[in-house]
Amino acid sequence: MNISVFDLFKIGVGPSSSHTMGPMKAAGMFLSALVDSGLLEKDLSEQSLLKQSPSLGLLRLRIELFGSLSASGRGHGTDKAVLVGLMGEAAESIKPGLMEQVIDDVATSNRLNLGGIQELPFNLQDDLRFMDEVLDYHPNGMKFYAIADGVELLKRTYYSIGGGFVTAGDIPGSVGLEAQSEEPPGEETVSLPYEFDSAAELLNLCNKHALRVSDLMRANERAWRPDTEIEQGLTRIWEAMDACIERGMSQRGTLPGGLDVTRRAASLRSELVDEQSALKSNLISTSFSALDWVNLYALAVNEENAAGGRIVTAPTNGAAGIIPAVLRFYLRFSDQVGAADVSNFLLAAAAVGTLCKKNASISGAEVGCQGEVGSACAMAAAGLTEAMDGTPEQVEHAAEIGLEHNLGLTCDPVGGLVQIPCIERNAIAAVKAINAAQMALRGDGTHKVSLDDVIRTMRETGEDMMDKYKETSKGGLAVNVVEC
Repeated sequence: MNISVFDLFKIGVGPSSSHTMGPMKAAGMFLSALVDSGLLEKDLSEQSLLKQSPSLGLLRLRIELFGSLSASGRGHGTDKAVLVGLMGEAAESIKPGLMEQVIDDVATSNRLNLGGIQELPFNLQDDLRFMDEVLDYHPNGMKFYAIADGVELLKRTYYSIGGGFVTAGDIPGSVGLEAQSEEPPGEETVSLPYEFDSAAELLNLCNKHALRVSDLMRANERAWRPDTEIEQGLTRIWEAMDACIERGMSQRGTLPGGLDVTRRAASLRSELVDEQSALKSNLISTSFSALDWVNLYALAVNEENAAGGRIVTAPTNGAAGIIPAVLRFYLRFSDQVGAADVSNFLLAAAAVGTLCKKNASISGAEVGCQGEVGSACAMAAAGLTEAMDGTPEQVEHAAEIGLEHNLGLTCDPVGGLVQIPCIERNAIAAVKAINAAQMALRGDGTHKVSLDDVIRTMRETGEDMMDKYKETSKGGLAVNVVEC
């Protein structure tokens, strides 16, 4: 599987890439399947197949959510995401706040507008079910049915595998798949000039061809799109990240969901601005100030995510604040910022994210929060090291440090909401990523534990981790913190 930088960094909405963006995409895929099957006609001048065949009766839909999507789906907005996806909305373009309105409308009217094509009866209690079981392939499973008079006309199974990625069928690549993945034809099979499946291979390619990590990733991206599109796309990604920081730093009040978590970013920003002029010029106060700004940026992004705002997967929503916080820290405090630094940062970060996704997982439901925050910490450390002219060996070392010291991190959101401990956890990991880059840049890149070793350990640790610690809200803080 070849992964583009734009697969890892996707503009969407909060609060969760796996529980919100993925199910929304899956619902859109099912909507397309309905059209392709002839059950719905895109051309409104034509009648649907059901209207042409009255004997089939009235079309009804049923959606079943399994595993982690069932256990913490309500807190993550999975039910709302499925509904707006069936309405034809997409994560990258949906207006934030629409999901809250839609679920209220459906609950009141018992009707669902299917892709703007046909309005169907829809009862939230009966037609959208949270199942007390887990599908075999992945804990984030969904089944969609189109039914008329008890006859199953169409069925699809989808899996939200982290970071907004969706795959379909029982097991991807197996015989008898019900549908293909969401990737366009050729996206995964495109031939890259520098294919790598391990950090060791990445380093060998960089040394053999005298390339920096970002140079190698840019060359691979050209297999999909020209340089102008690459740079425009990366600029758009950073602008969306930066805009999210700005929004988060301006919003006040309480986050939705019932935990009554108060937004802190706006108040913290005011404090830091006021303190700037009075800052004592000693090493400790200066260092604390820099860390305060990193914390601020990460808190701002993840508060926006928790509120269902516009967000960029990096590589997931739950870990979306780490990379923007570290990149903005670099742009603010470095006196050597160059025009290509943002692109190089994101490309090097994507190289590490690719390795995490290929060889372990970026899904909290699969390996715990080590796969989300841990991967993002490693990606941010690699990106910062690249921006500061680190060698490929130093980039790999920074990523290894960042991930190694997040191993075993559980995913235990209180109330199934991406708030506690998720928001603060991003701030802590952003600071940790900066420290990892600093340590790597002070060395020559040689070290005992490789990034490949740590990624393999993350996968094995995730396999051993009890399900209650993998985004089900059935263990850890989720059961030891009173929700009111």
